[in-house]
Amino acid sequence: MTELLTAAQMRAIEAAAIESGVVTGLELMERAGRGVVEAIFAEWPELRAASFRAVVLCGPGNNGGDGFVVARLLREWGWEVEVFLYGDPERMPPDARVNYERWVGMGEVGSFADFLPDRYALGSGCDTSSVLLVDALFGTGLARQIEGRLATVMARLSQMEFGQRPAIVAIDLPSGVCSDSGRVLGQTLRAECVVTFHSAKLGHHLAEGGETTASLYIKDIGLDQSGSPWQRVALIRGEPDLVSASLDKGFIGTFGLESARHKYSHGHVFILSGPSGRGGAARLSARGALRIGAGVVTVGCPAEALAENAARLDAVMLRVVEDGAALGAVLEDGRIGVVCLGPGMGTGAREAGLVAAVLGRGEPLQRRGEPRPTVLDADALTILSREAALFGALHEGCVLTPHGGEFARLFPDIAEKLAAPATKGPAYSKVDATREAAARAGCVVLFKGADTVIATPCGRCAVNSAHYERAAPWLATAGSGDVLAGFIAGLMARGFAPFDAACTGAWLHVDCAREFGPGLIAEDLPEMLPAVFRRLGV
Repeated sequence: MTELLTAAQMRAIEAAAIESGVVTGLELMERAGRGVVEAIFAEWPELRAASFRAVVLCGPGNNGGDGFVVARLLREWGWEVEVFLYGDPERMPPDARVNYERWVGMGEVGSFADFLPDRYALGSGCDTSSVLLVDALFGTGLARQIEGRLATVMARLSQMEFGQRPAIVAIDLPSGVCSDSGRVLGQTLRAECVVTFHSAKLGHHLAEGGETTASLYIKDIGLDQSGSPWQRVALIRGEPDLVSASLDKGFIGTFGLESARHKYSHGHVFILSGPSGRGGAARLSARGALRIGAGVVTVGCPAEALAENAARLDAVMLRVVEDGAALGAVLEDGRIGVVCLGPGMGTGAREAGLVAAVLGRGEPLQRRGEPRPTVLDADALTILSREAALFGALHEGCVLTPHGGEFARLFPDIAEKLAAPATKGPAYSKVDATREAAARAGCVVLFKGADTVIATPCGRCAVNSAHYERAAPWLATAGSGDVLAGFIAGLMARGFAPFDAACTGAWLHVDCAREFGPGLIAEDLPEMLPAVFRRLGV
């Protein structure tokens, strides 16, 4: 997995490199500026061929210093470059000040007070197709809200439609986006691309940070982060890290002919269904668990729903489960490795009894050994939110998979902190919220969204980002979360630890959506797994 950094961690890495004498701050700034120019030409190859115009907005810190390097390099390329400075050059950090003075030797520096965004609007007499705006105002260093004229200017630029304003390139992050949370501090700019250095930051993949730009470039500037002492947050990238490491260990090997013993050796998932007319969600989970590799999947349902489920399921087995007592008897079967409950299950007394039976009413059901791995989704989460005794029965073998509304019901105080307006940085983030929730629940929490965050009670954390080249907006469709619950349960049945199953399931979920493309419905997701597995070499 790739590590996501906070602003403080990035500063520590840079400071360590400079203190060791490996590189100077000026050299890092020069490398960063060159990386931005390389990214510009990669994003728009046609800009290499001729001279164009650039407007560079420089801030008072080192991000502004990077901007002055970009301005100089583009001028040397033959571009017409305008530079506007927000702040006092006398108060700039030493390296940024050096690059400010280098630019002064080549061209003028205008005051940000004189920057008028409407000069670059379509119809103003300026050919916007040949103008590039470089946002070098704040980057990762922003710790306060954008206010005043700066907010007005940024709002005006954001109001202009793409194609009616200059294309925008942001250095490190779009100004106004908190580096550690991805939340907007007052106002921000939507950029066509963002160029950051060494490693992506949390803010690139969380909250609005993943929605304010189409492309993210990560440029190597020669830093080493080995031995970093902080608690890492991983970005789930799939091949070659997550999928090869996880699937090789717990998945691919068991698909080989030499290990194909019998169906129960590949795990048995038991999924609880709701009454007649509400079984579709459980059937989606069952299909997901079966397709992802569980050897046996059984749906437990009331007798009234048996015929309906039988008409829609073939390879999935059925079992009548009327109440918690009946479920307790079923779960005496030691071959049942994982229970998945919640999708379409209902939230009445019967369903609360089912949750109680699975969790053992405060004690693990399997008191003779380890508690049974369990995935709790949808209606099961609503039951947990109102039954403190059941919430207290959660154990380390559980995975909770809430979306935003379910998270707010389960953890109202944590959700309130996350929803509060971000007034300063670093703002409280979805990573902070999910870690806090996992510690309280005592199990893995997967907080769904385009910026899905998975955390363990001890603070281990990963982000599954469906942004940039991994964007899959068509995944926001009814039933897709039910399939994800089935994916996770199926992987746990194959022997994956809860955290690894949640991470791998979330990554495969997005990849299946991308494999299908627009027009996706939830039923399509499991059917994309064979194609994804073939591409991965499974």
